Amino acid sequence: MIAQTPKPPYYAVIFTSTRTEINEGYAGMAKRMAELAAQQPGYLGYESARDQMGITVSYWSSLESIKNWKKDTAHLLAQQKGKEEWYARYKTRICLVERDYEFEK
Repeated sequence: MIAQTPKPPYYAVIFTSTRTEINEGYAGMAKRMAELAAQQPGYLGYESARDQMGITVSYWSSLESIKNWKKDTAHLLAQQKGKEEWYARYKTRICLVERDYEFEK
């Protein structure tokens, strides 16, 4: 599903990852993090896809809201578990969205 974002500017956090073979607990934690992120002030939505590589883009109203999410206690636990078990590699990019446009049939 394509996230419905407001008129720019806003921020995007792009999380790109490759997984390990460990799956135990991953789906539940991913669902919990999506639900928890949606409750954070400044959260605007997200989009996610996974095949051999996963890409999740979350949208935020400000850099402060991104920093607050990064420091969330439950999110910190998920980050630690990800490093220890679920991710072979990941990269996070934080971008300012200055312009967006769309098409729909």
